[in-house]
Formats: sequence, C-alpha cells, structure tokens
Amino acid sequence: MDTKKLELLLADDDEDDCLFFKQALSELPLATSLTTVYDGEQLMQLLTKQPISLPGVLFLDLNMPRKNGFECLTEIKQNATLHSLPVIILSTNFEQEMVNRLYRNGAHYCIRKPAEFARLKQLIKHALTLVTKTNGLPPTIDDFILKG
Repeated sequence: MDTKKLELLLADDDEDDCLFFKQALSELPLATSLTTVYDGEQLMQLLTKQPISLPGVLFLDLNMPRKNGFECLTEIKQNATLHSLPVIILSTNFEQEMVNRLYRNGAHYCIRKPAEFARLKQLIKHALTLVTKTNGLPPTIDDFILKG
C-alpha cells in the first residue's frame, strides 16, 4: 500500500460492530482514517453534500434503518460522482441470490461479519489490500466474497 492515508467510511447502525471495526482497523499497520455513519440517510447526505471529498473505500452494512444498504448501493452506483467509489458490503448473511444481486449492483466485495476479532482484522486488511492493488476495479464473481 502507498504511504498516504486511506480515508475510509463505515456505514453501520450497530454501535458494537462499529467499535469492533474501529479497534480492528487501529491494530492494522495501515495509514487510515475512519468516518462512521449509523444509517443510510446519513450516509447518502454525507456522500452527496457539496463540495464532496470521497472516501477511498466505503464499508456498507446491509441492514440499516431509514435506508438500507441495498438502497444506498443502488444510489451510489447510479450517481455519476459516486459511481467509482469502492463499496465493500458487510453482513451476517449471504444467500447466493443476494450475492448475485450485490455483484450486479456494483459492490466490490462482500465480507461476512465474523465473531472473532482476529478474523475481522484479517478480512479488513485483505479487502483494503485488494481494493488498492486493483485501483478500485471490481473482481470476478468468484472472488467477490472475501474469506481472508
């Protein structure tokens, strides 16, 4: 990874998951900064306010109040300014139909939220490494769900 700080945005309504994510990120040897929002409306307001400074990567929970992750992903990928933003989906459940829909809608990767802290750290690092190595280009469907 290059030495400049990678700006990350986390959209997740679960405060414990946000703390878990922030702690895992802080223990990685990566130069990052993290902004957190707690629902889909807050996320879209942040991403569409002017002037906009897009994050390097968005970690997006699917199950949020007011506007869910599916709705946010669709809006992001239909917006010319936001379209190229790498979006990594965080969820506890991935059925194949859901995975196919997320892939078609432009998500870059999916991470199943792990219960183990060490596993979360590993998955975050893996996702960020892949996104930076590919310059934000999406993977094939076979590489879409990150297993670490």
